[in-house]
Amino acid sequence: MGENPLENPQKYSDYVDKKSPNSPILKNCFNAFWVGGLICSIGQIIFDFCKYKGMERQASNTVVAIILIGIAAFLTGLNLFNRIGKFAGAGSLVPITGFANSIVSPAIEYKSEGYVMGVGGKMFTVAGPVLVYGISASVIIGILATLFA
Repeated sequence: MGENPLENPQKYSDYVDKKSPNSPILKNCFNAFWVGGLICSIGQIIFDFCKYKGMERQASNTVVAIILIGIAAFLTGLNLFNRIGKFAGAGSLVPITGFANSIVSPAIEYKSEGYVMGVGGKMFTVAGPVLVYGISASVIIGILATLFA
């Protein structure tokens, strides 16, 4: 009868290494790089088009954010953004598109529980802590910048 690998930490580690598939790190990094770059390039194209049409910089920034959030939400609704995420990994989490995905995914998942307790209650499950700490950090940095500037 074979020895139980759980009894020896080193044997367990060897067992896990043997059973776990190797991750193609270089391929994953390359996919994250080009997909993230493509998303950013699309944003830049939208921005340049807005500037070409005579919009001010601030308005162009807003239009880019709205369009990228809309595209990411739409692709999440079609379950395409998740496929892109599996392929590109962190490359698909360019802040704006990743944020849109983190809002829409729970909303779709909990829709069956109703609009108030399901969609409304669960929509910010992932994004809520990011918003809380992001807003808190910006307030603290703003106060420090005011005091020391």
